[in-house]
Amino acid sequence: MSLVVVSLGSGLAGAEIEPSEEEVRSAIKKSIPLLEKTTIGTSEHRGCFTCHGHAMPVVALVEARRRGFVIDENNIREQLEHTLADLKVGKERYLDGRGQGGGFTRAGYALWMLQEAGWKPDEITGIVSGYLVRDEKADHWKSNTNRPPTEFSPFTATYLALEAIDQFGTEEQALRIADRQKKAREWLLQTKPRETEERVFQILGLGQLGASEKAAEAAENLLQLQRSDGGWAQLPGKSQQSDPYATGSVLFALRREGFLTVMDKRFRRGLRFLIDTQHDDGSWHVKSRSKPFQKYYESGYPHGKDQFISMAAGSWATLALLQSDIVEENP
Repeated sequence: MSLVVVSLGSGLAGAEIEPSEEEVRSAIKKSIPLLEKTTIGTSEHRGCFTCHGHAMPVVALVEARRRGFVIDENNIREQLEHTLADLKVGKERYLDGRGQGGGFTRAGYALWMLQEAGWKPDEITGIVSGYLVRDEKADHWKSNTNRPPTEFSPFTATYLALEAIDQFGTEEQALRIADRQKKAREWLLQTKPRETEERVFQILGLGQLGASEKAAEAAENLLQLQRSDGGWAQLPGKSQQSDPYATGSVLFALRREGFLTVMDKRFRRGLRFLIDTQHDDGSWHVKSRSKPFQKYYESGYPHGKDQFISMAAGSWATLALLQSDIVEENP
């Protein structure tokens, strides 16, 4: 097996800023087995789908697979089946407009995970898409939970819903989808984000709808918030600390939407921050901002009561590192 890596560039002042190819590769490889362990542990303890323990790790793992990294294919298949089974349990609730716990955000994350994993539209994905476009008067999608940063923002719920209806919407839903897309575009253009999570998903949403000029403006504003350590903080204010959740999500979004290149100094500084904050066991640690309301369990990801936000942070960090255009080739 050989590894081909696109160079991250040279010529930066200060070798400590420039992450080496081997460091990036090593960080990804250390993270993969821990994310896999997390999905297995989450499914063992939770019969339902979760955004932090299923969607985010699986999205990171299938991105790693696209880049040629070896992942446990049986595990991915099991997590997709787990998610689909959970959606089917909620079938009647989606049909009558109630949805499942977690509302639009949960439904959106589930379909985003399936989309990234290459799942083809079927009956249940069409039903969930119908739930997302049921309210013809709404101009965006709201979150009915308060678990920041992952599950609280209408920007997050709106982007995930837009991706879901674009990928899994049915022909019968076409007019409602077009109407919701038009309204969501105006909402995203006019609504001011409050923190990094919202800035990230505003950019992704505007990009999804083709509002490239406004997305570029929002991206430049977000880049201005990069800190001296190369990272981003979740919340505004000089007293806030950079963390891998915010930093990973920013780098992923800006690379995916084309607002950063692998040669950009700001991207490389962000990678440096992620590499330096990864623990020896392959994890990243972020302090939770959410009040616990579910029974505690050990998912397999470290950091105790901070494990759920940390596994999401580890997923974002891995996704960001993978945006350095690493490709592993199998002979």
